[in-house]
Amino acid sequence: MLASAFADLEAWNWMVLGFALLAAEILLPGVFLLWIGIAAIVTGALSLWLWDWGFWTWQVQVLVFLVLSLVSAFAGRRVMGSNETATDEPLLNRRDEQLVGRTGILAEPIAEGVGRIRLGDTIWRVTGPDLPAGTRVRVVSARGGDLAVEPDVGEPASTLH
Repeated sequence: MLASAFADLEAWNWMVLGFALLAAEILLPGVFLLWIGIAAIVTGALSLWLWDWGFWTWQVQVLVFLVLSLVSAFAGRRVMGSNETATDEPLLNRRDEQLVGRTGILAEPIAEGVGRIRLGDTIWRVTGPDLPAGTRVRVVSARGGDLAVEPDVGEPASTLH
């Protein structure tokens, strides 16, 4: 039954599938169905051209569709990925990483490696060596919203409390 359904595939079925995938891309954007839809439309166009040839069976059509899907997805990734532009604000949406290098005063002591610091209007969780509240510390790294600090022994570059 499945073989007869595939055997009945005609060029217009590929076209309908391609346009359905393009419509699905519009409804569910993700820039992935676009490339598969294009592959289905190209397979349909090839079917219109090669329909009378004996080798153009449903197995060959499906194989061509799969290969074209892979090729178009890789080509699309290359084309869409090349549009990345350099920015003058690489840390714009990475607030914790913007704090690396800043100094501040511990709002709560660091006990068992964990404490809290107020920087600007936010209280941040910090990790580092055990230190009492009120100690001046420097943020040395940020990961997952936690700031790693160490005691600040030099002149503060910028102080936020």
